[in-house]
Amino acid sequence: MATVSPERSNSLWFTCAKTNSPPRLRLFCFPYAGGGAAIYRGWESYLPPGVEIWSVQPPGRGNRFKEPPFSRMEPLVDAVAEAIAPFLDLPIVLFGHSVGAMASFELTHVLWERFGVKVGHLFVSGARGPHLPRNRRNIHDLPEEEFITELKTLNGTSPEVLENPELMRMISTTLRADFAISETYRTTKQTPLSCPITVFGGLEDSLVSREDLEAWRLHTTGSFELWQLPGDHFFIHTSDSLILRILSRELTRLINRN
Repeated sequence: MATVSPERSNSLWFTCAKTNSPPRLRLFCFPYAGGGAAIYRGWESYLPPGVEIWSVQPPGRGNRFKEPPFSRMEPLVDAVAEAIAPFLDLPIVLFGHSVGAMASFELTHVLWERFGVKVGHLFVSGARGPHLPRNRRNIHDLPEEEFITELKTLNGTSPEVLENPELMRMISTTLRADFAISETYRTTKQTPLSCPITVFGGLEDSLVSREDLEAWRLHTTGSFELWQLPGDHFFIHTSDSLILRILSRELTRLINRN
């Protein structure tokens, strides 16, 4: 059984699905707005031997429910960069969906700038190119009734939660903070990355077009690959088997090169 050092296992920022083989690279996965580490539960069963998967758990959810959530990208990424430092003894690969894609992109830059560490591969999902201007109205500061109406159109929060005032009171602060991160985010990164970028999109995603996905091509001098899969903005759940198949292929290639 693979072992995890106390310094790593005690980090509130990450949860690890332990593997039966010695780790050769680490995959860190960022959640979408309102999501937490649990959305990647079970992925470890479909990844190749040698991949240690760590799911990012931001404050305001799961075992960190009582902690105040971040509402801006830069302090969030700075905090994750500090927490990830003990993990940099092995190659690092990042995956993020929606606002998590933007966070993983920013972290890729910060790891190089701060630690001289190059991410082995960046996987981004359900997100427009980070340099593109916003094309939707902000919702994070709407009155509660309007906020809930907008959430219903996104199809990412279950109707049972949206129609339960008590549950909404519990999670509204975190949801609003996550949307504030997305809606106030503007990247300052102009130098392209050198790592490969693989982009995933949903064929029925009304929020992110193929052109939006293609825009990621500007952000790397390495290889670029775009996959559009069945599903709406949350195709990460309905087409997860296809995502994991592609991830496994690319991670196997990376392990064999190291």
